Amino acid sequence: MAVKRDLREWVLEALKRNGGRASIVEVCKHIWENHQTELRRSKNLFYTWQYDVRWVAHQLRKEGIVRSQAVSPKGMWELEEDFA
Repeated sequence: MAVKRDLREWVLEALKRNGGRASIVEVCKHIWENHQTELRRSKNLFYTWQYDVRWVAHQLRKEGIVRSQAVSPKGMWELEEDFA
């Protein structure tokens, strides 16, 4: 069963597998394709995970792991070079 903190690892995994850069849709597709069984068993997280990944991206930006919205194209999440 997945919990919210698992989403952080999954977002990073999705970005790394997409060369350090992916759209929100690509990240969510990756998470669904690779973790849907865990998500289905997650009770309420199953209904909120697509919102929650946006919060994870916000946190990763604050930590300097994902580039700020001012630098990245609209709708794209990009890892900073040190984390790609």
